Amino acid sequence: MPVVSAHVARTLATQVDHVFGVMGNGNAWFLDSLVRDTPATFTAVRHEAGGVVAADAHYRASGRIAAATATYGAGFTNTLTALAEAAQARVPLVLVVGDEPTSGPRPWDVDQIALAAAVGARTYTVGRADAATTTLIAIEHALSYRLPVVLAIPYDVALVDAGDVPGATEPRLPPPLAPGAGSGLGAGFAEQAIATLAADLAAAERPLLLAGRGAWLAGAGPELGELADLTGAVTATTALGRGVFPDGRYDLGVAGGFGAAGAMELVREADVVVVFGASLNQFTMRFGQLFAPGARVVQVDVAPAATHPHIGGFIRGDARLVARALGDDLRALGAGASGWRESLDVEAARAQPRPSSGDGVMPDGALDPRAVAIRIGELLPEERVVVSDGGHFIAWANMYWPVASPDRMVMVGTAFQAIGLGFASVPGAASARPDATIVLTTGDGGGLMALADLETAVRSAAGRGMAVVWNDAAYGAEVHLYGRMGLAQSPMLIPETDFAALAEAVGGEGVVVRELADLERLRTWAAESPGERRFLLLDCRISGTVIAPYQEEVRRMHG
Repeated sequence: MPVVSAHVARTLATQVDHVFGVMGNGNAWFLDSLVRDTPATFTAVRHEAGGVVAADAHYRASGRIAAATATYGAGFTNTLTALAEAAQARVPLVLVVGDEPTSGPRPWDVDQIALAAAVGARTYTVGRADAATTTLIAIEHALSYRLPVVLAIPYDVALVDAGDVPGATEPRLPPPLAPGAGSGLGAGFAEQAIATLAADLAAAERPLLLAGRGAWLAGAGPELGELADLTGAVTATTALGRGVFPDGRYDLGVAGGFGAAGAMELVREADVVVVFGASLNQFTMRFGQLFAPGARVVQVDVAPAATHPHIGGFIRGDARLVARALGDDLRALGAGASGWRESLDVEAARAQPRPSSGDGVMPDGALDPRAVAIRIGELLPEERVVVSDGGHFIAWANMYWPVASPDRMVMVGTAFQAIGLGFASVPGAASARPDATIVLTTGDGGGLMALADLETAVRSAAGRGMAVVWNDAAYGAEVHLYGRMGLAQSPMLIPETDFAALAEAVGGEGVVVRELADLERLRTWAAESPGERRFLLLDCRISGTVIAPYQEEVRRMHG
């Protein structure tokens, strides 16, 4: 008869096609059934955090929920940073773990339910009679609330006979949040708020639409494009929303510290701004300096309330539905486009800073990261997904590497301001996008922290994966902030590490990049067939003297 672990595995596999993790005592029988009895693919990672990171990246790159797995105790606690990131980024995934037996904790057990709750994840514990049902409920919770959940299998329950596995049903998910729903103010209030906003847009001389990842998740791209055309609005996105607007001719690029100076000047000229599906964090808002004080700023989001004090109006609702309603009202008003965007040289405004020297070499003999980023951007395969670790270097990909849509830029770690989650993002994105080139951008500090899953990245994306390591022998963000304040820099420095050799050691190809000509290998690599090439790691020796514009904003905020 199937055991409890089999009920969990078989039910999970009806909704999840990829599972990532590390095998241990607490999840051995679950993995045995998953591999033997289901069509789901299991990818082994080398650190438990990597399993959660990979499941997270899989969802961000595909919109399909994935699962991670780890054993109890130390295996579970190793997942917590990645679990916190998924919770703060509102990424649904299921983490299947072993847990203490029902008879009580053993010396090596911890209160996993409390630990999961502390980082924002709810735990569902399976039993003999309800394992399949509880598994389905956990999936429903993850998808409904866009949050990670923990599915726990007590150690003494894992091998208990549970009878035939019931036929799984589809998760029951809530419909998109209609304007006014759940606000306590009623649909009539929302209709009036939308009508007022439509009138404001119709009268606006310099309208701006700003969209984030939430607008992409809502599928609002076509409606936002139509709204931009109706109003003549200039558009912009958050870093996680790049590519959501279908017409890029009037798009200013990323708003905030990754944005071009000229583009941000135009954002401050806007008189009416509508923000769709963006939380407006401190980096997007340029620490409160993004919009002019007199601008009317209205946020549209499924959050319970406005997420920034500079918001002048808030409409709770699905971005696609609200954008469509605004379009209907504008057509009813007979409103014409403002004409503002046609008067602007948007392409010139969004131009990013260029390197200070033609050969890309700084006075200290190391490479200018801007020159490296520009050249890599010219050589990267067009069909690509960029995955990013956290650190000072995140500016270079966001400023110089265009992406086609928000699901082509996966930034695991930014919500929780974590580093060391980069290499484990590669297998998640690779499984989500089997036809795309996976491009990791990481720093040397985060790269060393994530080193356990360098092997996973090389193995899972062989022939179509690559990594760019921005190697400045330092924790750059700390040097550029606290080092410039006069704090001792020795704790901020890292001995120069040969990442190219590390890649070779686990079956990849490593190239040390000391001059721009060394990037020629990327051109030839991109021209080869996947069967001819290995995972490519570019170990870029960059100057620590070049500071990203967003980091300058951070420094100004710290005095």
